[in-house]
Order: sequence, then structure tokens, then C-alpha cells
Amino acid sequence: MFITTLFIIWEAISKSGLFPQFLWPPLFWSSHGEATVFGTLVGGLISGQILEAALLTLSRLAVGFLIAIVLGLALGYLIARYRLFDDTLGFVVTALQSVPSIVWFPLAIVWFGLGETAILFIVTIGATWTMTVTSSTGFKNVPTLYLRVARTMGSKGFHLLRTVILPASVPHLISGMRVAWAFAWRALMAGELLGGSGGLGHLLEMGRALQSMDLVLSVMVIIGLVGTVMDAQVFLRVERSVMRRWGMTVRT
Repeated sequence: MFITTLFIIWEAISKSGLFPQFLWPPLFWSSHGEATVFGTLVGGLISGQILEAALLTLSRLAVGFLIAIVLGLALGYLIARYRLFDDTLGFVVTALQSVPSIVWFPLAIVWFGLGETAILFIVTIGATWTMTVTSSTGFKNVPTLYLRVARTMGSKGFHLLRTVILPASVPHLISGMRVAWAFAWRALMAGELLGGSGGLGHLLEMGRALQSMDLVLSVMVIIGLVGTVMDAQVFLRVERSVMRRWGMTVRT
């Protein structure tokens, strides 16, 4: 009902004459042949333009996010395990976490040029610091009793990490991945918008250059849908499942 109300308000505004049609195109219905957001969206999906851009964007996200997870876990473990890293690297990571990832874009262009590597760098930066902070918190919060029992039974080094520390930290790690993915998604959109070839961000820039607001808004719909589906249907489901399995929520 709420979504339907928003659609009705959208159509009413588009036909009120308060905004030019190219600034506020109708969502579903057009009586004068203007392009509609829904029509552009369906046409782009059928032609493959939007679908191809979305797949390219998701492939960039997958690579950058995977790198961020590996780096975040490694740095988080060092910060949690060694006091020297906690006092030095931990402070730096906390400071860098407050810096928006798009601020790194000028440096990325200088270091890697305007291309795929620069975009992947922005995506990785966008997720790494959050993943590092969350994983270090998870590793630090492993119950001391678990560690003592494991060491008494002869577990140490990588075996201790694999069999005790990582499993006990899973709830924190899943929550960290969910937040890190959101940061990576936003960073990717900014990177593609400013300097990407192909991808949803590039379509946004093309729509702006052509003053085609129906294309801009249809791409924004896709971006919102992908973000919502990934968060609600993937990360949130996994997080809830892990929380129930670890006994951190009440099973209903």
C-alpha cells in the first residue's frame, strides 16, 4: 500500500506541470509520448543494456569485496592478536574508517590511472576498514575459556585460529560483512560515476550527459533493488541464521 501511494504521488507530480518532463518523467503512464521510467527500465532490460551494466558492476563488486574480506580478516587478526599492532595499526584503521572512500579517488587515479584498477581500489578501500574493525572486535571477544581449553588440549597457531577463533567469531564477521558490503556498494557507484567505463554508474553519467532523466531514474531503481535484495535476502538471512545457531537470538 505504501509503495502504491508513492507511485500515485509520483504520477501526480509528473503530470502537474511543476517540473519539466525531462526533469521529472512519468513513472508508468504517458499521454503525450514522453519516455517513462518504467518503459526505459523494461526496454533497457530487454535490450540487455541495463542487465549488461549490472553484471559488470556486480563482477567489480565481487572482486573488490573478496579482496577487502581477506585484507580485513588478516589485519583484524593482527590487531586482535598482537598489542603492538593494536596500538599502532588499530589507531590508523580507526582513523581511516572515518574517511569516505570517494576521497581516495584522486589518489587512485594518480596511482593506477582512470580504469578498472582504480575502481577496484575504491571498492576495496570502501570495505576493508569496516571489515578490519569488525573482525578485530570479533577476535578479541572470543571467550577466554575457549582459548584456555583449546591450548590445554594442544591447539595453537593456525590450528587454534581455524578451529576455535574463527568459528567463535562468526557472528561478528557476518555482521561486519553486511556493513562492509554496503560501504563497498556505495563506493563502487561513486567510482563508476566518476571514472568507470561500463557499469551502472557509467549509465547514470550517460543519462546525465544526455539529460535523460528516465534513464537516470531507471538505473537508480536497479541500484536500489540490488542493494535491497542483497541486504535483505542474502546478508540479513545469513546473519539471522548464524545468530540463531549461536544462540544469540530467541528462535520463533
